[in-house]
Amino acid sequence: MASRRLEHGMRHDRIALHGIRAYGRHGANAGERTAAQALDVDVEVEMDLGSARASDALAETLDYAGLHERVVAIVRDRSYALLERLADEIANAILADSRVAAATVTVAKPALLSGATPSVTVRAERGERS
Repeated sequence: MASRRLEHGMRHDRIALHGIRAYGRHGANAGERTAAQALDVDVEVEMDLGSARASDALAETLDYAGLHERVVAIVRDRSYALLERLADEIANAILADSRVAAATVTVAKPALLSGATPSVTVRAERGERS
């Protein structure tokens, strides 16, 4: 977990979940949406964890298991042509927690190309989205 100070002096710590494997029907070609395929998702969440550091209470931080479940459910239950849209939906779901200042989401499709793994990264900050 890394930490940084923003321009206005507020401290934001970073929580990361890497390598979330989820299965969903996403792709620009119709054939990519006929059967669920593996997608790998990395999530970084920025928020002030000062209360959690001081209290050592789970309620003061982000529940990793709950975040993992939300990401898997979005990948599984929705279907988009573009990874950009999927990553954006995940980022918006993370920002629904008012304690979150920013979220960075990377979605990769490991089985799409032989010899390469395409991925898309989206960053969303509180206040820049409706």
